[in-house]
Amino acid sequence: MEDILAFAANHPIMSTLWVVLLIAIIVTSVQAATSNIQQLTAQQATLLVNRNDGVFVDIRSMDDYRKGHIADAVHLTAERIRKNELGSLEKYKSAPIVLVCATGMTAKGVASNLSKAGFEKVAVLQGGISSWQAASFPLIKK
Repeated sequence: MEDILAFAANHPIMSTLWVVLLIAIIVTSVQAATSNIQQLTAQQATLLVNRNDGVFVDIRSMDDYRKGHIADAVHLTAERIRKNELGSLEKYKSAPIVLVCATGMTAKGVASNLSKAGFEKVAVLQGGISSWQAASFPLIKK
């Protein structure tokens, strides 16, 4: 214990950064555990959409969408969702919606916007389109 206190006294910046990172990890873990937004693998997302008449919503840019997207995915940019331009999703209000972005990070914030807008079953494709490709699932290219 004395060594830890001595280290903290000799390296205040490094010790402060360590405490900040520890707090960030704890906060992130608590938020993930209490969130009503699911993080799904590619397999789980496919099963959810197919069994419950859900939809994939691709929130990437139009260029990225054209390079390759999930079959039958609705394209709606994250910006349009943030502006509440949700007309194309209204028929999926009570159906499962799986948001797809490049890596799974952007979709988390967008998912909370959809939840606040009254969409009941919102999930995020964990790892985004990258994990979809890593699972060797097909992409449609236009």
